[in-house]
Amino acid sequence: MHIVVCVKHVPDVQSDRRFTEDGRVDREQDAGTLNELDEYALEAALVLVEANGGEVTVLTMGPAAAEDAVRRGLQVGADHGVHVRDEALEGSDVFATARVLASAVRRVGERAPVDLVLTGTSSLDGQMAVLPALLGAELGWPTAPHAARIDVAGASLEVRRHLEDAEETLVAPLPAVVSVTDRANEPRYPNFKGIQAAREKSVELWTLADLAIAPNEVGRSGARTRVATSALRPPRDGRVLLTDTGDAGVRIADFLAANQLI
Repeated sequence: MHIVVCVKHVPDVQSDRRFTEDGRVDREQDAGTLNELDEYALEAALVLVEANGGEVTVLTMGPAAAEDAVRRGLQVGADHGVHVRDEALEGSDVFATARVLASAVRRVGERAPVDLVLTGTSSLDGQMAVLPALLGAELGWPTAPHAARIDVAGASLEVRRHLEDAEETLVAPLPAVVSVTDRANEPRYPNFKGIQAAREKSVELWTLADLAIAPNEVGRSGARTRVATSALRPPRDGRVLLTDTGDAGVRIADFLAANQLI
């Protein structure tokens, strides 16, 4: 089977994240990293291919630094990497992102038909969590969000979802789009052999022209959503620093009880 994993290069969650003056996420303040939640989608893809045979293609969209996210996927065992990069993409919203990724998935499928597209549940910069559904709509494929387990049998898949007070099983035909939660697996780390092997793998660079998408359909001019206002997170106040003299646990419990937090 052929699985495409959509990944995103995001600012480090430990950094002081902020917006630019024109309402875009500031991606210049740190080196950035692979979106943590996408690691679970990568692991799920690798496990499925190890069990059923096939190949994994890692796909991303973004500026030059976004290639690092694809490289991470190659280091843990993905077979191919694709990076959609074009100046006109700057300022694209989630709707444009879904359109571009869907077009890229179709082009990836020209090499070998795509059976499954996996994503994380959300990106840790935008945190909208709607891309999987929009991507499924663009492709015209069934979408199964928030998968804690994925099983493939023949031309169909079964997804197990853990809800707040129940478990749910979804069955859908392939091809399909599935978002994977952090309860699905434990992502593997790149080892030395994988890092060395990834250096021999090339990352295909595609532009909007390669995907037959007009520049005015994406970027700020094609965005259907905009950030109206933004503000820095207010500093925390009223913090209490405890020095543990053997009774810190009791004091914390008393604090939580006094504030009706337990």
